[in-house]
Amino acid sequence: MFKLLILVLAFASGLGAEAVTIPTMNFELSAPNTPEQLVNSLNVLVLLTLLFLAPSMVLVMTTFTRFVIVFGFLRQALGTQQVPPTQLLVMLAMILTFYVMEPVGTEAYESGIKPYIAEEIGYEEAFDKTTLPFKNFMIRNTREKDLALFFRIREMENPATVADVPLSIIIPAFVISELKTAFEIGFLLFLPFLVIDMVVASILMSMGMMMLPPVMISLPFKILIFVLIDGWNLLIGNLIASIK
Repeated sequence: MFKLLILVLAFASGLGAEAVTIPTMNFELSAPNTPEQLVNSLNVLVLLTLLFLAPSMVLVMTTFTRFVIVFGFLRQALGTQQVPPTQLLVMLAMILTFYVMEPVGTEAYESGIKPYIAEEIGYEEAFDKTTLPFKNFMIRNTREKDLALFFRIREMENPATVADVPLSIIIPAFVISELKTAFEIGFLLFLPFLVIDMVVASILMSMGMMMLPPVMISLPFKILIFVLIDGWNLLIGNLIASIK
């Protein structure tokens, strides 16, 4: 830390010994003079739009939906109100999403974005090669019933390959499949904690303590059991294992 401070001070001293030129930026709006300028402007517009929609794409094209819903069900089943806080659960879901989707993102970059930056392929080919790994991932985790639903709504024929499936169909099918899977896991999470609540409520009723909320008594037992079975390790391990 001390060495870093010395380097910063030395750099600042070197800047003070000479005249520092502050760069200026000009923002001008003008009509394109050539088709190339128009294409470049449209590419910038598309890039800004994708950056704006990036958070939404994370929600609908990755496993983030499954993780965050299951964590919400877990907190409800434990009955711990706002513990863990929502921000922490969302960040945990985001970190696990990056962990799971890293191979898919790497494949998309190597096959589509990297050749496009090197000017080896065109824009359309780069888009197809970039989206193909995500299509493969989503189809592996999408039920055929959900995929057929949207093909039937559009009155389209069944595709021959994965590349023939449009994103406008596979994305909603993937989302409802993730929702169904998350609710199934949430139901299984609720069962053991529901049994504990019922046992505690029955004991309190038999003792005549009807005015005492059963949640106050069952909550410590649920937390204790969850810790003893190493619940977080077990839950996250099975969540990741459920992803194809």
